[in-house]
Amino acid sequence: MTFKLKILTGKEIPEILREIPQPPTKLYIAGKLPEENIVCLAVVGSRKCTSYGKDVVRKLILGLKGYPIAIVSGLAVGIDALSHEAALDTGLVAVAFPGSGISEEVFFPPSSLKLAKKIVDAGGCIISEFEPNLKAAYYTFPMRNRLVAGLSKAALIIEAQEKSGTLITARMALDYNREVLAVPGQINSDYSKGTNKLIRSGATPITCSEDILEALGFKIDQESKQQSLFDDARPEEKSVLKILSEPMSRDELIRAMKMPTGEANALLSVMEIKELIKEELGEIRASF
Repeated sequence: MTFKLKILTGKEIPEILREIPQPPTKLYIAGKLPEENIVCLAVVGSRKCTSYGKDVVRKLILGLKGYPIAIVSGLAVGIDALSHEAALDTGLVAVAFPGSGISEEVFFPPSSLKLAKKIVDAGGCIISEFEPNLKAAYYTFPMRNRLVAGLSKAALIIEAQEKSGTLITARMALDYNREVLAVPGQINSDYSKGTNKLIRSGATPITCSEDILEALGFKIDQESKQQSLFDDARPEEKSVLKILSEPMSRDELIRAMKMPTGEANALLSVMEIKELIKEELGEIRASF
């Protein structure tokens, strides 16, 4: 498949992008822009993300299901690509800015070309201000990052080293008066130093999907959220929820699960990240 490109100029370019410093004068687009009622959320993070980062990006975007939100990112390997994949899995619109022109011959990163096609097929879009055959270069990435930040109402940072390109996007979002959201991380992880520093500097800490929805101005429908969480749970997770008709200790629950202890603990950790269960005062209970 070759991308079918349209050129946007003048007032065809989204107003929110025309208002940023050094606005684009021309955009190439494959697919279609989000409807006006859809709120754009930039999601960016480390290319070399950890298992924590992978779990977090999926959990947070899964919790946005059903809301008129578009996930905007740069298709880079790591958090960026994972955020687009999670958006597609959740039924949200995805908007991607590659670090190159949109021609298949120069598309960067090439490993995300298949994902880019999925985004367009699902009703999202790929956008670039570069000529279609322009290869990625050191200067194209900060130029791309300003559009990711500029199109979005807020920027969510998931894992970033203390000196990384991800923080450039966060700084641009601040310059454009966008809200910066950051996921706190382990204090001994290099990939959380950047996000923890952002929080110290005033970024909004994000520990669940509701924090994002609140930052974007949405009212949270708890009943729909709980039903969505249960519907999206894997069969083994639903089995655990059925066992938890009443709160019980971790040891009791693991015995009832009839699984190897390591495997059971891993499953419970994932369920806690996904907000299906919570552990309080030595007991585990279903979150709903």
